[in-house]
Amino acid sequence: VSRFLLTTSYYQLSVQNWFSLHRLQLLYNHSVQATFNATRIHAPATYSYHCDHVSSLQRYDALLIPSSENDLSQLWEVTFIDFQIQGFNIQEGHFAYAKDCASFFSPAILMGLVMSLILLLVLAYALHMLIHLKSLDRHYEGKASPAYFAQMKDNDMGDEKEPLRNSGNESYELRNKQFGKIYI
Repeated sequence: VSRFLLTTSYYQLSVQNWFSLHRLQLLYNHSVQATFNATRIHAPATYSYHCDHVSSLQRYDALLIPSSENDLSQLWEVTFIDFQIQGFNIQEGHFAYAKDCASFFSPAILMGLVMSLILLLVLAYALHMLIHLKSLDRHYEGKASPAYFAQMKDNDMGDEKEPLRNSGNESYELRNKQFGKIYI
């Protein structure tokens, strides 16, 4: 026989009553054989509590913990499969809507969030690179500046420059069209 010790309490933060399973006692021949303290088994009083596994085993997240090391509860392994409990406000013999023990961040959800973050970072980097992309025309404009040709000797270029008439500025045009125009 199993005995569940439930309590109810009012929490101002949630503005409602909650019930908690505090203790599970296993009885045999009307005497207590083992006592387990329950952890994290609570729900609003108008709901029921549901969990796939409520167990004293670590592989099922051990929601039931032996109450002391001196009693016989260390010898017991207790596991409830598809566990659902409602202590208060039971109507027509049916469970109310269940608060499930599954966490919001299961491994699948956590991996989906991590992958989304990685893809978002890749997209942000790609947009950053596109914004700072410079065209090739601007790159080659710098190469054709007068400073680029300053290393050439004037006597080598003497026969290739031809004066142009411009509004007071002295400028020259190269006869060899592969270099383009240079203004000084």
